[in-house]
Amino acid sequence: MTTESGAKAPARVIVVDDQTVVREGIVMLLGLLPGIEVVGSGGDGEEAVRLVAELAPDVVLMDLRMPRVDGAEATRRIRAEYPGTQVVVLTTFADDDSLFPALRAGARGYLTKDAGGDEIVRAVEGVLSGDAGLSPQIQRRLLERLSESELPAPAPEPPDGLTTRETEVLVLIAEGMTNQEIARAMHVSTATVKTHINNLFAKTGLKDRAQAVRYAYGHGLAKPPSARPT
Repeated sequence: MTTESGAKAPARVIVVDDQTVVREGIVMLLGLLPGIEVVGSGGDGEEAVRLVAELAPDVVLMDLRMPRVDGAEATRRIRAEYPGTQVVVLTTFADDDSLFPALRAGARGYLTKDAGGDEIVRAVEGVLSGDAGLSPQIQRRLLERLSESELPAPAPEPPDGLTTRETEVLVLIAEGMTNQEIARAMHVSTATVKTHINNLFAKTGLKDRAQAVRYAYGHGLAKPPSARPT
Protein backbone atom coordinates (compact mmCIF):
# COMPACT_ATOMS: atom_id res chain seq x y z
CA MET A 1 0.00 0.00 0.00
CA THR A 2 1.37 3.44 -0.96
CA THR A 3 0.32 7.02 -0.29
CA GLU A 4 -0.52 9.59 -2.98
CA SER A 5 3.07 10.84 -2.79
CA GLY A 6 4.36 7.37 -3.62
CA ALA A 7 5.64 6.63 -0.13
CA LYS A 8 4.77 3.31 1.40
CA ALA A 9 1.80 3.72 3.73
CA PRO A 10 2.04 2.18 7.19
CA ALA A 11 0.23 -1.10 7.75
CA ARG A 12 -3.00 -0.47 9.64
CA VAL A 13 -3.17 -2.93 12.53
CA ILE A 14 -5.71 -3.92 15.18
CA VAL A 15 -4.66 -5.72 18.37
CA VAL A 16 -7.10 -8.13 20.02
CA ASP A 17 -6.34 -9.73 23.39
CA ASP A 18 -8.54 -10.23 26.44
CA GLN A 19 -5.67 -9.47 28.84
CA THR A 20 -5.58 -5.71 29.17
CA VAL A 21 -1.94 -5.53 30.25
CA VAL A 22 -0.82 -7.69 27.32
CA ARG A 23 -2.97 -5.80 24.84
CA GLU A 24 -1.78 -2.38 25.99
CA GLY A 25 1.82 -3.55 26.01
CA ILE A 26 1.60 -4.75 22.41
CA VAL A 27 -0.14 -1.56 21.33
CA MET A 28 2.62 0.48 22.98
CA LEU A 29 5.33 -1.58 21.28
CA LEU A 30 3.64 -1.29 17.89
CA GLY A 31 3.50 2.48 18.28
CA LEU A 32 7.30 2.51 18.30
CA LEU A 33 7.75 0.39 15.19
CA PRO A 34 8.27 1.81 11.70
CA GLY A 35 5.68 1.02 9.07
CA ILE A 36 2.89 0.13 11.50
CA GLU A 37 -0.09 2.20 12.62
CA VAL A 38 -2.37 0.88 15.38
CA VAL A 39 -5.93 1.86 14.45
CA GLY A 40 -7.80 -0.01 17.17
CA SER A 41 -7.77 -2.66 19.90
CA GLY A 42 -10.30 -5.01 21.43
CA GLY A 43 -10.78 -7.61 24.13
CA ASP A 44 -12.51 -10.56 22.41
CA GLY A 45 -13.34 -12.12 19.08
CA GLU A 46 -16.74 -10.49 18.81
CA GLU A 47 -15.12 -7.10 19.17
CA ALA A 48 -12.45 -8.08 16.65
CA VAL A 49 -15.04 -8.73 13.95
CA ARG A 50 -16.83 -5.47 14.73
CA LEU A 51 -13.59 -3.46 14.60
CA VAL A 52 -12.61 -5.00 11.27
CA ALA A 53 -16.01 -4.06 9.85
CA GLU A 54 -15.63 -0.48 11.10
CA LEU A 55 -11.95 0.17 10.46
CA ALA A 56 -10.93 -2.16 7.59
CA PRO A 57 -7.42 -2.75 8.93
CA ASP A 58 -4.71 -4.49 6.93
CA VAL A 59 -3.81 -6.91 9.72
CA VAL A 60 -5.33 -8.16 12.98
CA LEU A 61 -3.01 -9.44 15.69
CA MET A 62 -5.38 -11.95 17.27
CA ASP A 63 -5.21 -13.67 20.64
CA LEU A 64 -6.59 -17.20 20.60
CA ARG A 65 -8.21 -17.89 23.95
CA MET A 66 -10.81 -15.22 24.61
CA PRO A 67 -14.33 -15.03 26.03
CA ARG A 68 -17.51 -14.94 23.93
CA VAL A 69 -15.80 -15.66 20.61
CA ASP A 70 -12.33 -17.20 20.51
CA GLY A 71 -9.56 -16.32 18.08
CA ALA A 72 -10.15 -19.21 15.68
CA GLU A 73 -13.84 -18.42 15.20
CA ALA A 74 -13.14 -14.70 14.88
CA THR A 75 -10.49 -15.47 12.27
CA ARG A 76 -12.95 -17.61 10.30
CA ARG A 77 -15.54 -14.82 10.29
CA ILE A 78 -13.04 -12.13 9.33
CA ARG A 79 -11.52 -14.12 6.49
CA ALA A 80 -14.98 -15.02 5.17
CA GLU A 81 -16.51 -11.55 5.42
CA TYR A 82 -13.48 -9.25 5.05
CA PRO A 83 -10.87 -11.07 2.94
CA GLY A 84 -8.81 -7.91 2.55
CA THR A 85 -7.79 -8.18 6.21
CA GLN A 86 -5.08 -10.66 7.16
CA VAL A 87 -4.83 -12.30 10.58
CA VAL A 88 -1.71 -13.07 12.59
CA VAL A 89 -2.44 -15.04 15.74
CA LEU A 90 -0.84 -14.36 19.11
CA THR A 91 0.05 -17.55 20.94
CA THR A 92 2.63 -19.47 22.89
CA PHE A 93 4.86 -21.76 20.84
CA ALA A 94 3.41 -25.00 22.20
CA ASP A 95 -0.24 -23.95 22.03
CA ASP A 96 -1.04 -26.33 19.15
CA ASP A 97 -4.63 -27.05 20.16
CA SER A 98 -5.56 -23.39 19.75
CA LEU A 99 -3.10 -22.43 17.02
CA PHE A 100 -3.97 -25.03 14.40
CA PRO A 101 -7.73 -24.32 14.28
CA ALA A 102 -6.91 -20.65 13.71
CA LEU A 103 -4.51 -21.49 10.88
CA ARG A 104 -7.13 -23.73 9.30
CA ALA A 105 -9.62 -20.85 9.66
CA GLY A 106 -7.39 -18.62 7.53
CA ALA A 107 -4.76 -17.03 9.78
CA ARG A 108 -1.59 -16.42 7.77
CA GLY A 109 0.96 -16.25 10.56
CA TYR A 110 1.64 -16.42 14.25
CA LEU A 111 3.60 -14.52 16.88
CA THR A 112 4.43 -15.42 20.43
CA LYS A 113 3.33 -12.81 22.92
CA ASP A 114 6.92 -12.06 23.83
CA ALA A 115 7.91 -11.38 20.22
CA GLY A 116 10.28 -8.49 19.63
CA GLY A 117 9.69 -5.51 17.37
CA ASP A 118 11.66 -6.95 14.43
CA GLU A 119 9.63 -10.18 14.55
CA ILE A 120 6.34 -8.28 14.54
CA VAL A 121 7.37 -6.10 11.60
CA ARG A 122 8.50 -9.15 9.61
CA ALA A 123 5.26 -10.99 10.36
CA VAL A 124 3.05 -8.04 9.35
CA GLU A 125 5.04 -7.31 6.19
CA GLY A 126 5.13 -11.00 5.35
CA VAL A 127 1.38 -11.60 5.42
CA LEU A 128 0.74 -8.38 3.51
CA SER A 129 3.13 -9.51 0.78
CA GLY A 130 1.36 -12.86 0.51
CA ASP A 131 3.81 -14.95 2.52
CA ALA A 132 2.82 -17.24 5.37
CA GLY A 133 4.44 -16.03 8.56
CA LEU A 134 5.07 -19.52 9.91
CA SER A 135 8.29 -21.06 11.11
CA PRO A 136 9.38 -24.31 9.38
CA GLN A 137 8.61 -26.19 12.61
CA ILE A 138 5.04 -24.89 12.71
CA GLN A 139 4.55 -25.57 9.00
CA ARG A 140 5.69 -29.16 9.50
CA ARG A 141 3.48 -29.68 12.55
CA LEU A 142 0.49 -28.14 10.74
CA LEU A 143 0.95 -30.48 7.79
CA GLU A 144 1.21 -33.42 10.17
CA ARG A 145 -2.01 -32.38 11.92
CA LEU A 146 -3.85 -31.93 8.62
CA SER A 147 -2.62 -35.30 7.39
CA GLU A 148 -3.76 -36.98 10.60
CA SER A 149 -7.21 -35.42 10.29
CA GLU A 150 -7.58 -36.81 6.77
CA LEU A 151 -6.71 -40.38 7.72
CA PRO A 152 -9.68 -42.77 7.59
CA ALA A 153 -11.11 -43.88 10.91
CA PRO A 154 -9.61 -47.16 12.07
CA ALA A 155 -11.70 -50.23 11.40
CA PRO A 156 -13.60 -51.50 14.43
CA GLU A 157 -11.96 -54.29 16.40
CA PRO A 158 -13.42 -57.72 15.59
CA PRO A 159 -15.92 -58.65 18.34
CA ASP A 160 -16.15 -61.92 20.25
CA GLY A 161 -12.62 -62.99 19.46
CA LEU A 162 -13.18 -63.29 15.72
CA THR A 163 -10.03 -63.57 13.65
CA THR A 164 -9.35 -61.25 10.73
CA ARG A 165 -10.30 -63.94 8.21
CA GLU A 166 -13.50 -64.82 10.08
CA THR A 167 -14.42 -61.14 10.13
CA GLU A 168 -13.78 -60.88 6.38
CA VAL A 169 -16.09 -63.84 5.77
CA LEU A 170 -18.76 -62.25 7.98
CA VAL A 171 -18.57 -58.98 6.05
CA LEU A 172 -18.92 -60.79 2.73
CA ILE A 173 -21.92 -62.70 4.08
CA ALA A 174 -23.46 -59.35 5.00
CA GLU A 175 -22.87 -58.21 1.43
CA GLY A 176 -24.99 -61.14 0.22
CA MET A 177 -22.29 -63.40 -1.17
CA THR A 178 -22.66 -67.16 -1.35
CA ASN A 179 -19.96 -69.49 -0.05
CA GLN A 180 -18.68 -70.01 -3.59
CA GLU A 181 -18.48 -66.25 -4.21
CA ILE A 182 -16.70 -65.71 -0.89
CA ALA A 183 -14.21 -68.46 -1.78
CA ARG A 184 -13.42 -66.77 -5.10
CA ALA A 185 -13.12 -63.33 -3.51
CA MET A 186 -10.75 -64.60 -0.81
CA HIS A 187 -8.87 -67.02 -3.09
CA VAL A 188 -9.56 -69.98 -0.80
CA SER A 189 -11.53 -73.21 -1.11
CA THR A 190 -15.22 -73.49 -0.34
CA ALA A 191 -14.31 -75.90 2.48
CA THR A 192 -12.13 -73.22 4.07
CA VAL A 193 -15.00 -70.74 3.88
CA LYS A 194 -17.30 -73.24 5.57
CA THR A 195 -14.72 -73.74 8.35
CA HIS A 196 -14.52 -69.97 8.92
CA ILE A 197 -18.33 -69.76 9.02
CA ASN A 198 -18.60 -72.62 11.51
CA ASN A 199 -15.96 -70.99 13.71
CA LEU A 200 -17.54 -67.53 13.66
CA PHE A 201 -21.01 -68.99 14.32
CA ALA A 202 -19.63 -70.90 17.31
CA LYS A 203 -17.89 -67.80 18.74
CA THR A 204 -20.86 -65.48 18.29
CA GLY A 205 -23.74 -67.88 18.95
CA LEU A 206 -25.24 -67.17 15.54
CA LYS A 207 -27.47 -69.81 13.96
CA ASP A 208 -27.93 -68.71 10.36
CA ARG A 209 -26.85 -66.19 7.72
CA ALA A 210 -29.72 -63.81 8.47
CA GLN A 211 -28.50 -63.49 12.07
CA ALA A 212 -24.96 -63.07 10.76
CA VAL A 213 -26.04 -60.15 8.60
CA ARG A 214 -27.78 -58.43 11.53
CA TYR A 215 -24.72 -59.09 13.71
CA ALA A 216 -22.39 -57.50 11.16
CA TYR A 217 -24.62 -54.41 10.90
CA GLY A 218 -24.99 -54.16 14.67
CA HIS A 219 -21.22 -54.24 15.27
CA GLY A 220 -20.40 -51.72 12.55
CA LEU A 221 -18.58 -54.29 10.42
CA ALA A 222 -20.86 -53.68 7.43
CA LYS A 223 -23.47 -51.13 6.41
CA PRO A 224 -27.03 -51.86 5.31
CA PRO A 225 -27.58 -51.19 1.58
CA SER A 226 -29.64 -48.08 2.43
CA ALA A 227 -26.66 -46.59 4.30
CA ARG A 228 -24.10 -47.20 1.56
CA PRO A 229 -23.06 -44.39 -0.77
CA THR A 230 -24.59 -44.59 -4.22
